[in-house]
Amino acid sequence: MPSQPVAFFTQANTFSELWPAVRSRISAVRRNGKYSHGLAVAELEKALAEYTGAKYAIGVNSGTDALVVALRAAGLEPGDEVIVPAFSFIASASAVVLAGGRPVFADIEDDGYGLDPVAVAAARTTRTRFVMPVHLFCQPADLAGLNAVAMAHGLTVIEDSAEAIGMRYAGRHAGLSGAAGVLSFFPTKTLGALGDAGAVLTDDPRIAETADALRHHGRFGRTLANFPAISTATGLPGLNSKMDDIQAAVLLTKLPRLEQDIARRAKLAGLYTDQLTGVPGIHKLPSVGHRGAEVRGVWYVYVIEVDRRDELAAYLAARGIGTEVYYPVPLHLQPCFAGHHHRAGDFPNAERACLRTLALPLYPDLTEHEVTHVCRTILEFAERTR
Repeated sequence: MPSQPVAFFTQANTFSELWPAVRSRISAVRRNGKYSHGLAVAELEKALAEYTGAKYAIGVNSGTDALVVALRAAGLEPGDEVIVPAFSFIASASAVVLAGGRPVFADIEDDGYGLDPVAVAAARTTRTRFVMPVHLFCQPADLAGLNAVAMAHGLTVIEDSAEAIGMRYAGRHAGLSGAAGVLSFFPTKTLGALGDAGAVLTDDPRIAETADALRHHGRFGRTLANFPAISTATGLPGLNSKMDDIQAAVLLTKLPRLEQDIARRAKLAGLYTDQLTGVPGIHKLPSVGHRGAEVRGVWYVYVIEVDRRDELAAYLAARGIGTEVYYPVPLHLQPCFAGHHHRAGDFPNAERACLRTLALPLYPDLTEHEVTHVCRTILEFAERTR
């Protein structure tokens, strides 16, 4: 039996501490009698806009739907190509399909996990209309380079900033350097709900107005009045992607301590780096700031690149230590994209990352003692397998 189990993620202690305030907000939702797309959601949208600096924040029911809504609101038409990284969560590409577009894959940087601007330029065709940087793990993608390519070729930038609340590039919050961006509030995220929730961020009033309608069956407003069932801004049917007020209540309770949680994550990440530096078999430890002082990173997950990744994950699991693989299969080799006719070797940086990356436990409830235990167990594995 493992002597000291360490969950990959838990927020049990956080919710125990916050539960009285959460319960109070949920009770207010109950008294108000509107459980979706109501007053709590409107309050959260205002708070998110203030925190991020966005002119508009539009609450939806998941980060994936936020991408679909953002793409459609920004003018994606059926068949438009959207360049996405080959290394990302599948929603980065599936959202393009769900919005009516066609994902086109490009490789990531050799020294990071963001879209490579050179690869984006090479992947562009006459049908390309959008490029979607994904901000992974702990810092934004190369927005300066990607925006330069987009400007040169007339492409619209939609940021998959689902993991990136709190991250900034050149003083702007992630999601606001292009036409629009998104946030995910999946429970494991830096700001997590008790279930699924997401948001669209934008400074463009047209995109905001259209997104507002698309999330609500193409209707404007927060009531059951007789609005048109088709969005007047896009001519396309809308979605049922309204945010639940109970999730908004949870997020409103947690948002004031977000900076505290970000600082806690950074401290724990620093402990990992201190104790894992020089461990045999580790090819890469994550870092924040290689893009310069203009970047503010946030530690969403702590991802290392290691030899014998699957063996290490099994070794840790046998000792009660949870890990996750981000991401086991590159997007261009996913079965649902077989029609794109890619093969192994097309995007070597993405494929290497899929073979080596392993995410270690990282969350505010994690203790320094648990971090040390994880690191000692990794060192034990390294010494046994040398």
